[in-house]
Amino acid sequence: MKIDSFFATRNSRMKASEIRELLKLLDQPDVISFAGGIPDPALFPAEKFRDAMAVALSDGQHALSLQYSTSEGYPPLRQWIAERMTQLGVPCGADNILITSGSQQALDYLGKLFLSPGDTALVGWPTYLGALGAFNAYEPRFDRLDPMGNRSATELRAEAEDAGGRVKFSYLSPDFANPTGITLSLEERQKVLAQAEALDCAVIEDAAYQSLRYEGEDIPPILALELAEKGDLDQCRTIYCGSFSKTLSPGLRIGWVCAARPVIDQMVLLKQAGDLHTATLNQMAVAHVAADGFEDHTQRLCAHYKARRDRMLAALTRHMPDGVDWTHPEGGMFVWMTLPAGMDGADLLAAALRDEKVAFVPGGAFYPDDDGRNTLRLNFSSPDQAQIDEGIARLGRVITAALA
Repeated sequence: MKIDSFFATRNSRMKASEIRELLKLLDQPDVISFAGGIPDPALFPAEKFRDAMAVALSDGQHALSLQYSTSEGYPPLRQWIAERMTQLGVPCGADNILITSGSQQALDYLGKLFLSPGDTALVGWPTYLGALGAFNAYEPRFDRLDPMGNRSATELRAEAEDAGGRVKFSYLSPDFANPTGITLSLEERQKVLAQAEALDCAVIEDAAYQSLRYEGEDIPPILALELAEKGDLDQCRTIYCGSFSKTLSPGLRIGWVCAARPVIDQMVLLKQAGDLHTATLNQMAVAHVAADGFEDHTQRLCAHYKARRDRMLAALTRHMPDGVDWTHPEGGMFVWMTLPAGMDGADLLAAALRDEKVAFVPGGAFYPDDDGRNTLRLNFSSPDQAQIDEGIARLGRVITAALA
């Protein structure tokens, strides 16, 4: 029996995440890794989570925390998130919030909700690798999301129809995007909305890094801009995906969706068919910790990660040869590097591991068409400052040798 002959055709579009594979390198003590997109575990509020778990498992609460629960999520957590969204310019109620098992589950559900085979998803070029993986299972066509570009909605619509479907959504991370670290301006966000209106498609706003700003002025979320224009959240096409993974804990897998009620109601049905509900114990713990000083905690994170970002940018200036460029992110966890034309990030990674024991993610993984071979992503949140100095020096030597 050849069991893979029974697999659905969609499986041919699914492949292992290069990032997940590269995370295995973190177990090798002699490798300095800029590959992961992970928080510094030293910053986890462990004591607060110990207290929160004790409360959730106490005699008065264990019947709730260890029991089946509603698919929408733990009500106090949904209410806290609704209040947080209101602070961000999106006044809403708990009924506009769905708790998910990380924002990655939200992306999977949104792909399932919107995409039929042959439909078009507009994404950044490059874009978050996890989004490509989530959407790929539903057999879409990917096209370039370029809010300041010259292609008209008529052209985008015609190309989508020629491919056998229609444009269903634009997907983007407007603040400190993974992988580039770039932030969209107010004008660019308005252009994304205008294009979506012209195409009559949804907007998926991935706000995983929104709380991690180190410099510059806050820019309203796209959902806030649309709500200010329309005045009714239930009339908004933007779907906001948030997460506690980059702030409180990635291991507890708590994310959320904030959207119009018709979207939330349909996603609840997907949740019921998927995993019934996100772990109640985890939700209760996150609700407790978030209510006990979320803003103070994120301020500490920002101070810590800003120092590491600054250290990496300074090291890049010292050690990179001419012809190498990189972004200056205002927040988040990543610097995006562009190598001279003709260089291949995958080949460079092989040489970097072999000769210098330093790791990163080759940029081609973040393109739907495997473009961008001369790019790479560097993470600055996980390595400490000494590792950043040494690792960037090693990387500079590898690149200089490759250019010789």
